[in-house]
Amino acid sequence: MDFDFTRMDPQDRYRLLTNFVGPRPIALVTTRAENGQDNAAPMSFFNVFSHDPAIVILGIQTRQDGREKDTVLNIRRTQEFTVNMVDMALSDAMLVCGLGFEPDVDEVAMAGLSSQEGAQVCSRWLPASPCSMECRVERLIDYERRVIVLGEVVHMHVRRDCLDDAGRYVNPDTYQPIARLHADNYIASDNQFVLKSPGLAAFQDRLTNKG
Repeated sequence: MDFDFTRMDPQDRYRLLTNFVGPRPIALVTTRAENGQDNAAPMSFFNVFSHDPAIVILGIQTRQDGREKDTVLNIRRTQEFTVNMVDMALSDAMLVCGLGFEPDVDEVAMAGLSSQEGAQVCSRWLPASPCSMECRVERLIDYERRVIVLGEVVHMHVRRDCLDDAGRYVNPDTYQPIARLHADNYIASDNQFVLKSPGLAAFQDRLTNKG
């Protein structure tokens, strides 16, 4: 089947893109509301795009009525946010935070989570998360009904059990984030396996004969 994206309804494009581009990591984004309370919302249009500088990207669409979401309003005002990664233990709370409460509702409290003051940003981070990344806005790109947020990671909180004994690499037995597939379908990274590169030398004969 072929689909002409230039002629398709946006929701049909969304369905195909999110069904096939996956699994997508989930960012449970915490921001500071104007009244000082916590705001939290899950985002699956999210990934890391650079390490030097350390840049993560969020894609946040407006509400159906065109209003910007609380997360975007808070990011525009404070120029700061925190990305909290989600594992199975945090999954139910993540869903609660995505229910679309009114701006005066503290999603973190509603989800039964605790939070701590950021080390370098005003937004708080979630100790229950395997990894929390404090970010400052590097750039905001307004593109039709979507805001692309480029954030520079300035501080990272990592649960000690998610790292190996040396504190250098992820412990795959403990750090098992979940990711979004399509609709209400998710996947857990509890079935990890190793794929080692064969190395360029393994193809040297083919390269030589090709010449």
